[in-house]
Amino acid sequence: MKYEDFLDTGYRPGRDDIICLFRIIPAAGFTFEETAARIASESSNGTWAELDVPQHVRKLSAVAFELKPPYAKIAYPLGLFELGSIPQALSSIAGNIFGMKAARSVRLEDISWPKAYLRSFRGPQFGIPGVRKLLGIPRRPILASVPKPKVGLTTREFSAMAAAAWRGGVDLLKDDENLTDQAFNRFERRLDACMKLRRTIERETGERKSYLLNITAETQEMLRRARLAAKLGNEYVMVDILTAGWAAVQTVREECEKLGLAIHAHRAFHAAIDRNPAQGMSMKILAEIARIQGCDQVHIGGLGKLAGDRREVRGIWEKVALQSVGESKEVLAQDWAGMKPLLGTCSGGLHPGIISRLVRLLSADIVIQAGGGIHGHPRGTEAGARAMRAALDAIADGHRVEDAARVHPELADALAFWGHGTPK
Repeated sequence: MKYEDFLDTGYRPGRDDIICLFRIIPAAGFTFEETAARIASESSNGTWAELDVPQHVRKLSAVAFELKPPYAKIAYPLGLFELGSIPQALSSIAGNIFGMKAARSVRLEDISWPKAYLRSFRGPQFGIPGVRKLLGIPRRPILASVPKPKVGLTTREFSAMAAAAWRGGVDLLKDDENLTDQAFNRFERRLDACMKLRRTIERETGERKSYLLNITAETQEMLRRARLAAKLGNEYVMVDILTAGWAAVQTVREECEKLGLAIHAHRAFHAAIDRNPAQGMSMKILAEIARIQGCDQVHIGGLGKLAGDRREVRGIWEKVALQSVGESKEVLAQDWAGMKPLLGTCSGGLHPGIISRLVRLLSADIVIQAGGGIHGHPRGTEAGARAMRAALDAIADGHRVEDAARVHPELADALAFWGHGTPK
């Protein structure tokens, strides 16, 4: 087979093909068509040497079929893939291509997953409707918070801040990505302390509270921690899905099915993969995989201190929260075949003065996760939680945050302190 055997601009994808959208900049001496064909070859069953290949092998070749520089679509027959295995799929379509000399840069912008492939995964156990039912929150955005500083606090300090946040109106306490089982704040002691406090605060407030507990570790240890979370009555675990790895995420999802636990997916490490607009893989794809593998929530950006503009955040949210998505320049059409939608989690420099734009851009079906925007309130954590909750309640009721501040002094203080500016 020659490289040109992997190029067919007249090809029509079959319903079971996996379609990938690449952004390609050829290296010097290569045309766009040549580079696209080489990517199709390298990511399926081609090689640099010309071989006499049997016909049944040729039928499994990827095909570069729609070329609109710098974008190219490549179709992969379903037979190339092991069903139910994200590691194998990514090793195929995203394995060697980013290092090819024929390309100055390659970025995988999106993937369209056929129903036959999606049905080999469980998908979210709870998703948006399940999480809302779990927490008893039918329509407003869900509020989460990480005690700050995110590492260094003792168990006593962490749990005291957690109690104040819960009492002020936070729904979900959250560990951050780098808090697991350090000497200053042991996992089991932290879980036990927070569960005891939660029961007290639920009685005080009459509201359901829960804890996005970071179980990230070696895989067997993650399973042990998930079982402990369920034993002590928690409803959630959190996993740093990229640093833990896709195989580990799938193993945790299987265990959480047995335990009845929801999974919050943190995207730590994502920018190493998605930040360069010319190279790597988009955050859309990472979020799609989180949905396929069965997470119930995933970070999608938040127009705050982290990179990601309105178009990117909206595009990621559509991929995780909707049942179908139409095609556009950097987005492939997707029918999720009934797979449950998951909650996009917005985070990174959020405070009451800027959250209304997220709800307008996305919907109320999001999690607002605020750390400094709660704990940095001039009157402390509980006042910060009350301010953020008052803002979310106002938005859900169709009112302006500024109007709500007239009857909520904590919110008025927050707006006076932070205004409507975005943290740098």
